[in-house]
Amino acid sequence: MATITVRYFAAAAEAAGRDQEQLTVDGPDAASTVGALRAELLGRYGEPMAKVLRSGSFLVDGTVSRDDARPLGATVDILPPFAGG
Repeated sequence: MATITVRYFAAAAEAAGRDQEQLTVDGPDAASTVGALRAELLGRYGEPMAKVLRSGSFLVDGTVSRDDARPLGATVDILPPFAGG
């Protein structure tokens, strides 16, 4: 069993209603990959989080990933799409 810190930024924090939370990963159905975490967050936070995740990204232990098969690390940041230039 492991605990993952999930941190939310900007629109992701608004969708989750918090800046961060701890998720416990235990068993085959646990959020142990980016894809499983995505499904967990969609189940918890619905359409507001879905809008963020459509074009946002996951920062897994400091590395940006959109690969659903990528294993999670100790910390995952949920980053909304950034505008700018």
